[in-house]
Amino acid sequence: MPTYETLPRFAADLHRLTPEQRRRFRRAVAAFVEDLHAGRTFRPGLRIKGVRRAPGVYELTWDGGGRATWSYGPEIVRGAQHIVWRRIGGHDIFDVP
Repeated sequence: MPTYETLPRFAADLHRLTPEQRRRFRRAVAAFVEDLHAGRTFRPGLRIKGVRRAPGVYELTWDGGGRATWSYGPEIVRGAQHIVWRRIGGHDIFDVP
């Protein structure tokens, strides 16, 4: 299973989401983790792509207009991907992804 951390800005963004937005994010993350664990490419429904202005930062989007940015971090547990959650919310998170 992957390990993860959240940046302070992500935590603040997450706190501002509605319960429904948080529920949709958790559902998207479950699929994201499943794909990471299986070692396969991410399913198209997660719409993962690189953020153009920020090399090494990726965007994950889900139904309802939600999106989160993340990057790979240094391995903490041998053989497990480490994910750094950076921002979450709407399109406005791209001012500082």
